[in-house]
Amino acid sequence: MQTIFCDFCQKSFERKKFQIERAEKHYCSSKCGYLSRKNGKIFDCFVCGKKTYKSLKNIKISKSQKFFCSRQCSTRYLNLAQREEKNPNWKGGKSSYKTILQRYIKKSECFICHTHDKRILIVHHADKNRNNNLLNNLIWLCQNCHFLVHHDEEITNIFQRKFEKYVKSKYKM
Repeated sequence: MQTIFCDFCQKSFERKKFQIERAEKHYCSSKCGYLSRKNGKIFDCFVCGKKTYKSLKNIKISKSQKFFCSRQCSTRYLNLAQREEKNPNWKGGKSSYKTILQRYIKKSECFICHTHDKRILIVHHADKNRNNNLLNNLIWLCQNCHFLVHHDEEITNIFQRKFEKYVKSKYKM
């Protein structure tokens, strides 16, 4: 047995002569052998600061060069950093009124005919201004009633009176 030094941690250990002749590199343990094959870098997590290893492949494909220790930290960063205009899927906030109505009015049914089929329900702006996404301006309508409200004056007048009563009772104006 001969004493040699680990090529990774420089710790001394003993090996048989034929093992030394057979191998190009010598490691004191499988852990040192594994760690020596790593060729990436250690980074601080962009969110929590914890040390994390990233391979050369991951470093190369990263567009932002921001690295995270876990998916949780990555999601936390994206939730804060990619809001509204910064989000690649942002469309100017035009469709946010649907989520507003779903959040505050739990009962999804047509205001006129009381249909419950969510496949045909859409959101109607009472003042016909799509930028006015106040809760007292939004109401669920099925596609048929929505068409009638926009194209039939008689139905429009009936709807407006009914909607005004609803808003006064619901929001106490």
